[in-house]
Amino acid sequence: MGNVLVTGATGGIGRALVGALVEAGHRVVALGRDVGRLGVPGIEADLAEPATLAAALGKAAGELEDIQALVHCAGISPVETVAETDPETWRRTLAVNAASAAELVRLTLPALRRSKGHVIFVNASPGMTGVPRWSAFVASKAALRELAESLRAEEAAHGVRVTTVFPGGTATDLLGEVRHAFGRPYDPDLCIQPRSLAAMIVWALNAPPDAYACDLSIIGSFCFG
Repeated sequence: MGNVLVTGATGGIGRALVGALVEAGHRVVALGRDVGRLGVPGIEADLAEPATLAAALGKAAGELEDIQALVHCAGISPVETVAETDPETWRRTLAVNAASAAELVRLTLPALRRSKGHVIFVNASPGMTGVPRWSAFVASKAALRELAESLRAEEAAHGVRVTTVFPGGTATDLLGEVRHAFGRPYDPDLCIQPRSLAAMIVWALNAPPDAYACDLSIIGSFCFG
């Protein structure tokens, strides 16, 4: 199997995904900060600075020549009203959550076309829109959704698949921080477990050659939103 490039690999979802991919026999390249502790090949990069990603990937060109898939798990989630959100917060949120994904796609497309590979974007909860105090996050995820739609139409002729995963509340430290900021309860045992979400992403990557899921909404048995 070719390599799978995973962003946000040290986060709750990304870390579980790296483990699930390795267990399924995939070769994983982790991209982000502090990825050396994951036990897989890694690329140190700052997703808040998309213009630096070309140089970062250039240092690991050999690992990406036979890339089979790109999974963008990375994300930040500031909880602020529009009135409170300054330009730097907007810039960082849009950069990490959407612009870096677009740049990584651009840089890996030649290899993904050769392998007829798969791009997976981990988005927000199904149907999320217009959430007070979460404008930068929701806007970035809308941008990521539209990126997926455009990319799917553009690359279908090259055999590149594009899937957006819309997970419900997943038991990560980030969700705990967000729920706390909103003043809402957080019980990780009532949420989707990262390993379960990772299994669904691996399932999507293993789709048969004649069919695949373009949009995958995942809800928990006990936790919604």
